[in-house]
Amino acid sequence: PIRGKIDKFVREKVDPLTQEYYDEINVGDRWSFTDRQNEIMDGLKDEAREAGLWNFFLPASQGGAGVSNLEYAHLAEVMARNPIASEVFNCAAPDTGNMEVLERYGSEAQKKEWLEPLLDGKIRSAFAMTEPQVASSDATNICTSAVLEGDEWVINGEKHYISGAGDARCKVMITMVITNPDAPKHLRQSQILVPIDTAGVDVLRPMFVFGKDDAPHGHMHIKFTDVRVPKDNILLGEGRGFEISQGRLGPGRIPHCMRSIGVAE
Repeated sequence: PIRGKIDKFVREKVDPLTQEYYDEINVGDRWSFTDRQNEIMDGLKDEAREAGLWNFFLPASQGGAGVSNLEYAHLAEVMARNPIASEVFNCAAPDTGNMEVLERYGSEAQKKEWLEPLLDGKIRSAFAMTEPQVASSDATNICTSAVLEGDEWVINGEKHYISGAGDARCKVMITMVITNPDAPKHLRQSQILVPIDTAGVDVLRPMFVFGKDDAPHGHMHIKFTDVRVPKDNILLGEGRGFEISQGRLGPGRIPHCMRSIGVAE
């Protein structure tokens, strides 16, 4: 039933406004949303929420729609048939994975500061793991470092192809770092919440994927230079970053594959 409701909503509500939404990208600054784009997206989000078509990726007990991962995969296929529909239903990556991470591994303070506005569709986010210097598909290769100095983590390194970091609504990055280079290779990494407006975070440029920069969402090259965040911004604990990544990326591969099918359709 939910799949049919999504399909109907996309065809009747989202499809008629999609071309206008994309035409607005070339009005003025391509990396800023126009008033009309915000009006379209916010209006569609309000309608989707009122229809109960919201946050499908989490169980009902965690603020979601109560569907299984397998059921969500089929919904992801339908949503992906339209390029803006996933965001309309607050089911757009990388926010979905970030919300799952915060729900499962975040502290109550982290949930209040970041999960609540994400679940409400008020902000966007990014997941910063991939690096230009190493083959980051094996996360044990990453070399961006975080050193604890007093009550702060000091982060240095570079990330690239960071999806969503070009979006002006992106407020926080879940950032994969090395905190203990001498530990066993799967226990060296940690994940730390870094507000994107923190001093020392420099968004250098958009990366091109298949010849497109995907403005205003973007896949960005980011440099971290002596970026300082509170020690409490770490997720789950020191050395748990690889574990968190597996918990996030493993199940996420299923809906990602289904999105590809939806795009092809």
